[in-house]
Amino acid sequence: QVQFVESGGGLVQPGGSLRLSCKVPGIAFRFVAMGWQRQAPGQQRELIASITDGSSTKYQDSAKGRFTISRDNAENSIYLQMNNLKPEDTGVYYCNTNILNRPSAYWGQGTLVTVSS
Repeated sequence: QVQFVESGGGLVQPGGSLRLSCKVPGIAFRFVAMGWQRQAPGQQRELIASITDGSSTKYQDSAKGRFTISRDNAENSIYLQMNNLKPEDTGVYYCNTNILNRPSAYWGQGTLVTVSS
């Protein structure tokens, strides 16, 4: 079973920034593509950003130019730097593997991001 431990969410005003972290212990992390998914209130989870084992990145259109995904293989961790946050970025953010553009069946508790004035 894979564990995902997300952190870094919180309440932020529009235009603010947050940095999310996700630690994934116990796997051959350096060989695994990873992604951040967001579940907005009343909606399904959607992939926001992904990073390959070679650190190539992709973003959902709404995240381009504002979010940056990165990884630290020595820490078995990925990060999501979110700048210029908007109310529509509100939701629970989860990290997961992203093998063949699909998440695993395992999920962490997520971290809640609320963008509101």
